[in-house]
Amino acid sequence: MQNENPIYDAKVLGYPKMILLGVQHTFAMFGATVLVPILTGLDVSTTLLMAGLGTLLFHLLTKGKVPAFLGSSFAFLGGYAAVAPMIDGKPNVEMLPYAGGGVFCAGLIYVLLSGLIKLYGVKKVMAFFPPVVTGPIIISIGLILAPTAIHNCRTNWLLAVVAMGTIIFFNIWGRGMLKIIPIILGVIASYVLAILTGAVDLSALATKTVVAVPTFTLMKFDISSIVTVMPLALATMMEHIGDISAIGATTGKNYIANPGLHRTLLGDGLATCLSAAFGGPANTTYGENTGVLALTKVYDPKVIRLAACFAIIISFLPHVNFLISSIPAGTIGGVSLILYGMISAIGIRNVVENRVDFTKSRNTIIAALILVCALGFSATGGISFRAFGATISLSGLAIAAIVGILANAILPGNEYVFDEDDGTEQKFQTFEI
Repeated sequence: MQNENPIYDAKVLGYPKMILLGVQHTFAMFGATVLVPILTGLDVSTTLLMAGLGTLLFHLLTKGKVPAFLGSSFAFLGGYAAVAPMIDGKPNVEMLPYAGGGVFCAGLIYVLLSGLIKLYGVKKVMAFFPPVVTGPIIISIGLILAPTAIHNCRTNWLLAVVAMGTIIFFNIWGRGMLKIIPIILGVIASYVLAILTGAVDLSALATKTVVAVPTFTLMKFDISSIVTVMPLALATMMEHIGDISAIGATTGKNYIANPGLHRTLLGDGLATCLSAAFGGPANTTYGENTGVLALTKVYDPKVIRLAACFAIIISFLPHVNFLISSIPAGTIGGVSLILYGMISAIGIRNVVENRVDFTKSRNTIIAALILVCALGFSATGGISFRAFGATISLSGLAIAAIVGILANAILPGNEYVFDEDDGTEQKFQTFEI
């Protein structure tokens, strides 16, 4: 949806509509967030609880200024697989706490970098992340996620098309509140069709208890697990900068300057530490929710905090948890296809609005390297290598970020200057080469 005027204070819509918007963000993050514990053997309810608490902690540390939702990070799946591999499809109960200890230490790397940025200033750090680097990285985020959306769509194209068609219809022709909640409407329409066609089995719903406390698993530490998992933070921190840049490009605000990259990194890192300490996965800013921001143009962080509260509530309600978990993959695929496309569109807008000159060879080469590395290495499983007696894996996006940063630093003609204005607008200097 494209509202004529972006909404930065959702109170003008009234609390009932704010609640609906919060529910919409909860739907957007749910599918990917619960997939991580399913793949690793962690508890789904604990994961939802930690996503909600981590998001609220992030908003507290960023002064409530950044409309970001923190969900489960896929970047650490390799770490969990190395430390606590599933055994015959069942959780490795003995080793999962040690994987959590490694993730906790990875979160501390965020805290360390946050302190360094606070000490030396964000300007020196952001000199390595001009729009010619961040724009293609944001584009890559959406394109890397795209195959997942298509894979889900293939499970039931009818449900996927209904979800997409409903979202597009209300996005373009909707009026009033219907124009602001196209994702919820898309999910409902597709889910109702799934029930009518027998694609959803609700028979187990009656077996669920009314309220249940999530299962907590306290982390444990050993050197091997820490060395295996902790280096992954080097890659995810680069992804964090790309995500914050994407959110800033969406809302038109420079969150790297205000409230500051040191605060967003601190919030992300401590949220990861909190989650890992009690048996949840690493947290990260979620592209799905950035897509919702771009679709609705409602940028109020209070709406995200409502979504976080809903995630916490759902973690204690097995019935609601089951209903949302029963949303078919085809429905999720249809919704994701649009949201992931919106992320890439945000990256394109970031490049256009900053007037990156692609008639200059250096800019073309940097963008080309980032896009090819991101998509190519993601398709082939990234890179794994041995260091300090442990296997370290880098995702395609992490490789692309490293290559782009190095190319920007090495190639001549870099005249980018990061503007540390008050942050009320996106203040990136353009290339004049």
